[in-house]
Amino acid sequence: MGYLLLEGGAEFGGRMSEPDLRAIELAGGFDTPVCILPTAAAPDNNHKRAGNNGLRWFQSLGARNVLALDVVDSKSANDVTFAASIRTSKLIYLLGGFPRHLGETLANSLCWSAALDTYHAGAVIAGSSAGAMVMCEHYYDPYEKKLLRGLNLVPNACVLPHHNNFGKAWANQLKQMLPEAILIGIDERTGMLSTDSVTDSRNETDMEWQVYGGGEVTLYRSESTQSYGRGEGFSLL
Repeated sequence: MGYLLLEGGAEFGGRMSEPDLRAIELAGGFDTPVCILPTAAAPDNNHKRAGNNGLRWFQSLGARNVLALDVVDSKSANDVTFAASIRTSKLIYLLGGFPRHLGETLANSLCWSAALDTYHAGAVIAGSSAGAMVMCEHYYDPYEKKLLRGLNLVPNACVLPHHNNFGKAWANQLKQMLPEAILIGIDERTGMLSTDSVTDSRNETDMEWQVYGGGEVTLYRSESTQSYGRGEGFSLL
């Protein structure tokens, strides 16, 4: 099993170096293949610019083998050549943008199947803002104000990105919509990275997480709210 990195947004503004460098390290170092998927930026035709920003960002961190794939719709998400490129990558990064477009484009596609294969073989899947949202079992589409089912790499969870900006305002509404789920508020310039798997007394398996970056991760449970800063660890069980 590989690693998951969920980030709060504003990914390429120069303030996400700490979690991204750790992801590169876990993926195998600066020569490891990095694949950027700008899918979430496609609805407003911003995917080329976003993908190029991602290329420049990871190259500025020292990554030497980075590509952006134009996976922008269901046709391209089922392109065998794109899927093959993803399958040889060790770090797959989902950019921010429109969460519903991202989630529905990747679901049950060849490209997402390839990403899951690489993850189970030890690769890192990372996502920022919309990219982090769709990796959970639930995600909220702020454009249509709907709760949707995500790709479910993080069960019984829902990410509130840009938590220090506007994401915190979603918390009360989503607590009512998802009373049994854990809401995960992630600040900009901040990431939470899975470190290990744990099994509790009920034989339920969960991941251990650690916070990287300058902000906080806030967990909203039914009876409590707890925030964690740089270097702190937690479980979602």
